[in-house]
Amino acid sequence: MTRERVVLVTGGNRGIGRAIAERFVAEGFAVAVTARSGEGPEGTLTVRADVTDAASLDAAYTEVEQKLGPVEVVVANAGITKDTLLLRMTEDDFDSVVSTNLGGAFRVVKRAAKGMLRAKWGRVILISSVVGLYGSAGQINYSSSKSALVGFARSLTRELGSRGITANVVAPGFIETDMTAALPDETQADYKKSIPAGRFGAADEVAAAVVWLASDDAAYISGAVIPVDGGLGMGH
Repeated sequence: MTRERVVLVTGGNRGIGRAIAERFVAEGFAVAVTARSGEGPEGTLTVRADVTDAASLDAAYTEVEQKLGPVEVVVANAGITKDTLLLRMTEDDFDSVVSTNLGGAFRVVKRAAKGMLRAKWGRVILISSVVGLYGSAGQINYSSSKSALVGFARSLTRELGSRGITANVVAPGFIETDMTAALPDETQADYKKSIPAGRFGAADEVAAAVVWLASDDAAYISGAVIPVDGGLGMGH
C-alpha cells in the first residue's frame, strides 16, 4: 500500500465496528465511521448517517470524499436486532431489521461502487453473523438478514470481480461485548460449552480478519465467508 486507503465503517462508534475502525487506524488507513449518535475512535472522521436513508448516506459519503478522498474500502457493519419468536414477531419487527441489516448494506455498497469502478480497485466487506447460517430461535428476522449478505457478496463478486473489486463476508460468533458481559455466569458457561474454542472471541479478532480482507494480500479472495467464531458454525 503506497498511500492511505480510505475506509468507511458503518456503525463504527461502538462494539465490533469500533474495533474495526481502531484496527484500520493502527494499520495506517484513513478511516471514517458513520454513527447516528456518539463518536468514532480517536483518529477517525465521524459522519452522521442512517443506513436506512439513502439521502443521509449520500450526504455522509460526500463529506468523507471532501475531507479524506474517495472511499475505497467499505465495511457494512451497522445492524440491529429485534428478537422474538416467529408467532410474536410483528411486520415491523421483521421489516425494520431487514431494512437496516440488509437494506443498509445495499445502500452503503451501491453508493461506494461508482468510485470503486472508476478507481478499478475496491474492497467490500459485509459483517454477517454465525447466526446467519447456524440459525437461532427468536432471531428469524436477524438471521435472515445476515444470511442474505452471503448471496449479496457472491452476486456482487460476479458483477464487479473483473474490475479489481472484491466482496467478502465476515461472520462473527459470540464476541466479548457489554452485552455478553452482562449475561449471568451460568449462561456464559453454557454458551462456551457449545464453542469448540471454549471461549468468546475478542472484537479485535474480528477486526483483524476484516483488515486482512482489505489488504492487497487478499486480492484473489472474493465471494468468501470468513467465520470468526471459534469453530461454532463450521461449514460456512
